[in-house]
Amino acid sequence: MEPAAHQAPGGEGMRGIAALSLPARIFVAISVAVVTVGIAFHVAMVFLQTAPDNTISKRHGELVDSYVYPEFERNWKLFAPNPLQQNVAVHARATVAKPDGDTETTGWINLTAMDGEAIHGNPAPSHTQQNELRRAWEFYVDNHDEKGKPLGLRGRLSEQYIKRIVMLRFGPELNGGSVERIQVRSVITPVAPPEWSDERADVKPRYAVQPWWQVTSADLPGGGK
Repeated sequence: MEPAAHQAPGGEGMRGIAALSLPARIFVAISVAVVTVGIAFHVAMVFLQTAPDNTISKRHGELVDSYVYPEFERNWKLFAPNPLQQNVAVHARATVAKPDGDTETTGWINLTAMDGEAIHGNPAPSHTQQNELRRAWEFYVDNHDEKGKPLGLRGRLSEQYIKRIVMLRFGPELNGGSVERIQVRSVITPVAPPEWSDERADVKPRYAVQPWWQVTSADLPGGGK
């Protein structure tokens, strides 16, 4: 007959957190509290960013925006009543200074297509490949007027963000010369109605060309360090 398993006095053996030492239990309790507070703060910031304007979001709008943008921004463009009905591609080109003193303007490079190629056939594409350029362009459009002029601080920040993304793709040297200026444009192509639909739509692409931007050391990968 096998001997009975050892039990703590007065009942079954201690299990789980109760089996830990007092310092370990204190550490676990503090960790759970910190994680809970962090999750609650994140949910509150994202909720305030997507919710209609209210007293709290108006009073603490700068704090909410500084936390949410650009990584955690949310919107409702996938849902009714106004789902997206167009494809938007972002192109960029550069003015390059050659060693012999000449300058060259490159052709337009489809940055969105570059992301599409990186995602196609990849079972686990990165968040950057899927969303960085797309969300940055939405941020830029929302904070610029029709003539490409920035609207306040967020407009200027969105320009810096786009410039750094472009220069990360181009690099400081392109086509045998130094990149001095860059220009971006969007190509908006309406989604054609299905073949079985009687709806007619103009699917001709529309171009929105932005002003030229001078490149500085702060726009280079690593901030010119």
